[in-house]
Amino acid sequence: MAWPNIFQRGALLSRFSHHHMVVFLLTFFSYSLLHASRKTFSNVKVSISKQWTPSAFNKSTELLPVEIWSSNHLFPSAEEATLFLGTLDTIFLFSYAVGLFISGIVGDRLNLRWVLSFGMCSSALVVFIFGTLTEWLHFYNKGLYCSLWILNGLLQSTGWPCVVAVMGNWFGKAGRGVVFGLWSACASVGNILGACLASSVLQYGYEYAFLVTAAVQFAGGIVIFFGLLVSPEEIGIPGIETEENFEEDSHRPLINGAENEDEAEPNYSIQEGNTVSQVKAISFYQACCLPGVIAYSLAYACLKLVNYSFFFWLPFYLSNNFGWKEAEADQLSIWYDVGGIIGGTLQGFISDMLQKRAPVLALSLLLAIGSLVGYSRSPNDKSINALLMAITGFFIGGPSNMISSAISADLGRQELIQGSSEALATVTGIVDGTGSIGAAVGQYLVSLIQDNLGWMWVFYFFILMGEQERPE
Repeated sequence: MAWPNIFQRGALLSRFSHHHMVVFLLTFFSYSLLHASRKTFSNVKVSISKQWTPSAFNKSTELLPVEIWSSNHLFPSAEEATLFLGTLDTIFLFSYAVGLFISGIVGDRLNLRWVLSFGMCSSALVVFIFGTLTEWLHFYNKGLYCSLWILNGLLQSTGWPCVVAVMGNWFGKAGRGVVFGLWSACASVGNILGACLASSVLQYGYEYAFLVTAAVQFAGGIVIFFGLLVSPEEIGIPGIETEENFEEDSHRPLINGAENEDEAEPNYSIQEGNTVSQVKAISFYQACCLPGVIAYSLAYACLKLVNYSFFFWLPFYLSNNFGWKEAEADQLSIWYDVGGIIGGTLQGFISDMLQKRAPVLALSLLLAIGSLVGYSRSPNDKSINALLMAITGFFIGGPSNMISSAISADLGRQELIQGSSEALATVTGIVDGTGSIGAAVGQYLVSLIQDNLGWMWVFYFFILMGEQERPE
């Protein structure tokens, strides 16, 4: 029965030490800072678009020299500037997707703490150059912007596989849905943090929004390098494989419907032996062949396309469609992430109770279609818009958080690889990398559809993607 297993998991959770809490918080805030720097770019798109088009410079200052005006004039119209911003989103996500496949493999072979810290600090420097230094020097070049954003995508990709792998090393199957559901709110908290930081300094210029988030992210990378413990074994605490031997259902994956041990019995084993010290990192091909990896990766590609479209374009949509001030649109967009935080935690808890993830995902994604229809018809009222936005975030952001965290951990620790932690980062990279490819294609399509057909057709596109993303 489900309830005794829940109580059993509660007993196991009660044995968590303060080290578990420190790891939870460090990985949580490290990825929050990475997402905050991404969110900054989406929050200042209106300001950047004005800076890159001639109309802004005729109005922004009274005595602006013609030479400076011409050097800033990257695009003849706001529409072309908007299309280039969408292109930057696309190349970022493509490079991010490629980087995820690589970072997952690297993370399973090098120290996760080193990889994560390097990615955070290096990405912070790139963001500083992209958004702050170029503006201070009045140097505007499309090729440079594209090159920096490709590099930023590669560096940012070190984050998610590493933090999920570290969390998977410390937190076992017991209560994984609710623990990872709460923890996966790190992306949404990062979005909120990025929106707040950007809106607080936007009045001084968009370059200061990039400066603040880059500085905080760099400091976070230093803290990770000196403070993060990658696994319990580093300080002599038994690993989660040892703890999970106490559970009656420790070898039954939550990602399928097996009802007994015979049904869940593996057909092959990638590694031999039960000792953690003997495990080796599995290959990319072996990780792809694990049950559920490809199916959930493809479903996540459709889901992340929609989720990241809200992430990249929501403040821009609110400002352009309703005429609200950019700072107000930034702050209002927070409600989408609030809905995602609640959705991920609650849906993770329910999936723990049911010991199945897929039914919870399927129901949520079905309701997500209705929420998209409702939000596309939101009136020009901030309170109603915020409510509909939170509901949409609940049914889209919640499942996105669950697939990218709890389900990825389930897939990377299933019985076929005997819970090898050396598969976690690779599997996570595959799932999130495939999702990012879908998101990358989507960002260019969003800017293209919006420019030619309008925002309503963008929502029709989201609904179509929602029909494709429900797991079987």
